[in-house]
Amino acid sequence: MRKLNINKALLPTLIATAVSSVSYAAPALEEVMVTATKRSVSIQDIPFSINAQSQADIQRSGAGGLEDLSRNIAGLSIQNLGPGQSQVAIRGVSAGQIVRDQPGVKEQVGVYLDESVISLSLFTPDFDLFDLNRVETLRGPQGTLFGSGSVGGTLRYITNQPNFDDVEGLLEADLHTVTDGEEGGHLKGAINVPLSDTVAVRAVGYHTEYAGYIDALGEGGSKKEDVNSGTRSGTRITVKFQPSEKLAITPRVVYQEIEADGNNRQEVYNLYANPYTTTRPAIQLDEREQYLLLDESFSDETLVTDLVVNYSFENFDLTSITSYTERDILVSRDASALTGSVSADFGLPDAGILLPSNLRDTTDVEQTTQELRLSSTNDSPLQWVAGVFYADTDRSYTQRLPTPGYDAYGSLIEANLPLPTGTYLAVANGFPANSPYSADLSYTLEQTAIFGEASYEISDQLQLTLGTRFYDYEESRKHSTGGIFSNADPVSSEKTASDGFTSRIMASYDLNDDTTFNTQISQGFRLGGVNDPLNESLCEGNDLATFGGFQAYDDETLTNYEVGVKSKVGSSMTFNAAAFYADIEDLQVTLDAGSCSSRISFNVPDAHTVGIELELKAQPMEGLELTVATSYIESEFDSTVKDGDGNVLGGVKDGNSLASVPEFQIAATASYYFAADALVSGAEAFVSATIQHVGERYTQPSDQVAGAGNFTHGYTFGGAVGDETTSVDLELESYELLNVSAGLINGEWETVVYVNNVADENVNQSFDRERGGKARLGFRTNQPRTVGVTVRKSF
Repeated sequence: MRKLNINKALLPTLIATAVSSVSYAAPALEEVMVTATKRSVSIQDIPFSINAQSQADIQRSGAGGLEDLSRNIAGLSIQNLGPGQSQVAIRGVSAGQIVRDQPGVKEQVGVYLDESVISLSLFTPDFDLFDLNRVETLRGPQGTLFGSGSVGGTLRYITNQPNFDDVEGLLEADLHTVTDGEEGGHLKGAINVPLSDTVAVRAVGYHTEYAGYIDALGEGGSKKEDVNSGTRSGTRITVKFQPSEKLAITPRVVYQEIEADGNNRQEVYNLYANPYTTTRPAIQLDEREQYLLLDESFSDETLVTDLVVNYSFENFDLTSITSYTERDILVSRDASALTGSVSADFGLPDAGILLPSNLRDTTDVEQTTQELRLSSTNDSPLQWVAGVFYADTDRSYTQRLPTPGYDAYGSLIEANLPLPTGTYLAVANGFPANSPYSADLSYTLEQTAIFGEASYEISDQLQLTLGTRFYDYEESRKHSTGGIFSNADPVSSEKTASDGFTSRIMASYDLNDDTTFNTQISQGFRLGGVNDPLNESLCEGNDLATFGGFQAYDDETLTNYEVGVKSKVGSSMTFNAAAFYADIEDLQVTLDAGSCSSRISFNVPDAHTVGIELELKAQPMEGLELTVATSYIESEFDSTVKDGDGNVLGGVKDGNSLASVPEFQIAATASYYFAADALVSGAEAFVSATIQHVGERYTQPSDQVAGAGNFTHGYTFGGAVGDETTSVDLELESYELLNVSAGLINGEWETVVYVNNVADENVNQSFDRERGGKARLGFRTNQPRTVGVTVRKSF
């Protein structure tokens, strides 16, 4: 794959040269207002590093979702882990890959839909970006105002609100085709209707058809094309009541449903499809191919209802935010190779190894939150916000492994297990038959917090901000398992609790009307938890001794030291930059527990991230808009963790990189608008291009250990000897994506023709290994070249 060679040491000089060469006679850039400090303020006046992508920015860059958008935001990275599953990191704060069966792991980036928290570790909902006012990225810990889960930063979807002025709306239709894949498209609409001087409604509806592009080989030489197609449908209805100038009541309902028919996984090895078999057809899997015995699917049904009440007193506002979230998630995957690899370990005949096996992970969540806060509104040098927050979350996670006919092999397997015959039967603990592994895991999480932040203008130039948050958290958990692959654990219960303070201090100095320097020391935290018991019967060699000692893990804390500058040059350019150093204590790292078919989390005493972020937005001449966003981040362990034999555990070694975060990332967009009277009288046309570069990274810390990419399956199944080795480069290569578009704007109509991923880059976004690589090896990949047309009609 072609790499972009950039001398990072020259980056500040290059940007400074670009800035000095710009002419500033162009029209003024639009002022962007954000609410990152719980009040509406210009983004240039926020005393810390923040990015805001408007609806126009999203459309211009060709972003179809948050993952696409992240490449245009300095310091933000999102690791694709399959349909509906993504891992968000800001400024290199990353724990490594989290998977479906780690429901107790908390998120490192808090995600909000307006005022309502919606983040859920691995399964943060990927809401449609239509009819958003902006997407705010708050970099660095936001523990004071946003609490747990914002240790790396906070993402906020800010929607357009109802207004009382006019009936207005937008319709958008799209049709596109994917190279070597299917056709897709969407239909979306938004409308604002004032019902009276005091009541207005805004409604949004959308439906998207996702084009598949992954082919699945199967038994007997069969092949299914484009198995990873899917749909996303949803609605958002907001009503605003304003019976007086002082009182505003805004209830809302948000509903979204995602269905995916398969996974964006391209495999390089599968127990059933590899080049080593002799009694079965030898298969070399190609790009965008996988091997399945069973179809896979994903579904996510999300309901968010919230109520925001605001009452304005003479010098302050009282705001109440009540939200209720209900989510039902199902990840259904072909676990035949996983189950087959265990069967091969137990010495089952080929007929037992080839039984189709379906792993079904379900997550059901109900969450209620309540925030009540006061914020000043006068013109005093002292501005403040204070409030209380409460969250109650019930989360149920289950696993079932339906494998018809498997109990017939139970006696053969139990002969190799330590406990008496019958202990491991699938029906133990009340679970269904022919499910060699079943588990129920339920959580109750309760969190209470008190927070406050105050800013004081010491002089016309200097402003000081102090804030703190006290949190009290309790988590209780019940866990039970059954089946031949399990420990047959009866129902067990554990509780964890923590409390403490997280604070920040910020100073902002106005050098002049156009340039402000900021500095801060801020803290963030992520709550700890308890690991699930390992599947002891599956562990081979020393894996049980190595990973079995990790049970509870502590809270993760981070202290951030930062300096930054925000500058306007004339009225047509803004230039924002920040440098930071973050000291992380008890970083929660997740690792693959080898052959145990489990994942564990544990604390690494010390780690750090350090880096710089630069963002430039300019209009150097009439009609031309330029944006550049780049970051350089070093994120490393400062401690070494060893197992009982003195060996470094899972790549957690002083100086090794944290996972999933590119060291260097840059994106640039250029758009040119011009009169198109020659085509349509009074029309305007534009051309736009976005180039994105994302540097190398690893999926999890152990991937950087020497020899980690060499996988020996160890099975004589299918005529393979068992000592054959599949070698994979686990360093995810850097890549560049180019999106281009051209459009015509004629009054209320806009037509855009676009090509995304122009060079048809096949990007390895994360590495997927099943049972430590003994069952399956593959990479999750991106969407191929996509050519399409979008038509918008506003009114």
